[in-house]
Amino acid sequence: MPDEHRLEEKFISQEAEKRISEKLDEVEKIEIDVKTDLLKIAQGQADGVSIAGQGLVIQEGIRVHEIKLQTDSIAINPFSALFGQIELNQPVNAIARIILTEVDINRALASDFVRSQIENLELNVDGEIVSFQPQQIQVFLPGDGKIECRGKVLLKEMGNTRTLAYTAIARPRTHSQPAMLESFNCTEGEGISIELVTAFMQKAKELMNLPYFKWEDITFSIKDIKVEIGSLIVMVETQMKQIPSSSDILSP
Repeated sequence: MPDEHRLEEKFISQEAEKRISEKLDEVEKIEIDVKTDLLKIAQGQADGVSIAGQGLVIQEGIRVHEIKLQTDSIAINPFSALFGQIELNQPVNAIARIILTEVDINRALASDFVRSQIENLELNVDGEIVSFQPQQIQVFLPGDGKIECRGKVLLKEMGNTRTLAYTAIARPRTHSQPAMLESFNCTEGEGISIELVTAFMQKAKELMNLPYFKWEDITFSIKDIKVEIGSLIVMVETQMKQIPSSSDILSP
């Protein structure tokens, strides 16, 4: 009987791998393991789903070097599951470990999708709206838990627009320490006011103290970030109302 169950799991897992691979622009390796059997499928149940992937390109410019994801037991659509399509009947909790390389991050920052998300950032500075339009962003991961960022922005304040270039070094928040800004230097332009720095730091604090973030049908919280030389390792807890396809994630 266990062998029969394993054959059922293998068939559904292979069909799921095929479907997800078809939705990705590129994939070096992907393995999906659906823990279930025909009786549980008929009842709309599965003990869990694990996903391990390498070199996943969701869309041009958006690449994940490595991901490992494990869900709790899930309630699924039994008819779609037989064809390898996992449709959730109830929200499911999952834990994911994601690795992004320095090259991945900078490639994503230069993509049209990410640029559209950060096209115009606004801050309220003593009742006046100040906007930032990022022009260039480049991230470096030198190790020792540090992230270095270099970039240029168009700064619009008091009716004037000017270019500001900067370098910043920060340590991300982890399970054992808060986020830390080690240095910020203006390398081009006239610098920025103390009021603007204060407003920016307050906004950053608000974002970092949010208990969770929500994107489409996914609620997620970042539990830990580890910075190594050339790579970023992120531990994430999520609750998904539905497992999205790449087209769902990147739709406007």
